[in-house]
Amino acid sequence: MKKTLLVVTLLAAGTSQAAGLAIDSQSARATGMGSVGVASSQDSSSIYFNPAGILGVSKLDAQLGDSLILLDLGFTREGGSKQTQNTVSPPPHAYFVYKLDEKVAAGVGVFTPFGANSNWPDDFVGRFIAKKSKVVTFDINPTVAFAPMPWLRLGAGFQAVYGTVDISRQLNLITTEGTATLSGNDWGIGFNAGVQADVVPQFLTLGVHYRSQVDMSFKGDADFNTPPEFAPVTPPDQSFTLDVTMPASLGLGVAIVPLPKLLVSADVNWVQWSSVEQLHFQLQDTPQASPPVPKNWEDRWNVHVGAEYGITSSLAVRAGYVYDPTPTPEETLSPDLPDADRMRVTVGAGYSFSSFRVDAGYQLVLLTDQKSTFQPLPGTYSGSAHVVGLTLGYSQ
Repeated sequence: MKKTLLVVTLLAAGTSQAAGLAIDSQSARATGMGSVGVASSQDSSSIYFNPAGILGVSKLDAQLGDSLILLDLGFTREGGSKQTQNTVSPPPHAYFVYKLDEKVAAGVGVFTPFGANSNWPDDFVGRFIAKKSKVVTFDINPTVAFAPMPWLRLGAGFQAVYGTVDISRQLNLITTEGTATLSGNDWGIGFNAGVQADVVPQFLTLGVHYRSQVDMSFKGDADFNTPPEFAPVTPPDQSFTLDVTMPASLGLGVAIVPLPKLLVSADVNWVQWSSVEQLHFQLQDTPQASPPVPKNWEDRWNVHVGAEYGITSSLAVRAGYVYDPTPTPEETLSPDLPDADRMRVTVGAGYSFSSFRVDAGYQLVLLTDQKSTFQPLPGTYSGSAHVVGLTLGYSQ
């Protein structure tokens, strides 16, 4: 038996809330509005959506929240029956902003821009490609903003990104099975910058936001567990590296206030998914046993629209819609990184009292049937997800 049968694997991450590995539910207010924010966000969560927007806080603004992502994903092999997995992921978010004066504000945010969780059943037909996996990045994002003119806001931030990857898959030993487990982590750095301009004060705002790519080189340990009689053909436990470039993104946004209590906003976002050309676990002692695996992801635009209506001075309701196409070609779509075009319908509400506020948002994520021609395992992926976000805020 060749050792290559034991260790050819990918960054098995499973589907996340958005296409690819993206997670954009970074505040419950935005979650309920279709995850818009490039032009409409003007609180501390602007650290994620557009750093220029932090100048919208009155003096001090702090937020703490979480988004619960409940995924129901199915795979039907050509000529076979459907198998499903159900996973739960809770990416958190926290922001703090202090406004020094009318022209300058600063803050810091901590959130999870990329991540996913996958756990296929024990009898999954593709368990020799992917079984269990989890990948997540935590972004620490110090931010400053400056208003050179009353109608123009500029912002920029530094990204310190910590990522972890934990994967396992079964090893096909013909008469029995073994297990390969890889766990690693790394730090990466990047930046983000944005502009908001009140083209028509109190009516029309335009925004632009850029977030840079982040190069990461995960380092960790690869462990191989097989019965003793297979020791001669099992690679030894060893260290590994995995180079991954988290994609850059560009967001363009518009926000309109057609009525005093109504905000309507739309974003289009370009994501440089072509940075993911291949995934290559480089084993230190047996590098020949783990060749690179092509992914050839393609750059994509996604579209977000949302609205917020203030029923009273304390209560607001929200709704939105998102179209988010997958970056994965049919020929490289596999169970390690399952994906599909997504349509999201969103609703939410917010209530403020004194200096405090509570925001809740919900998204129904529908994954269209996505055909895969991946030669080892052709078939169709489909499913749905529920995203529930809750954010507590305090402002002065």
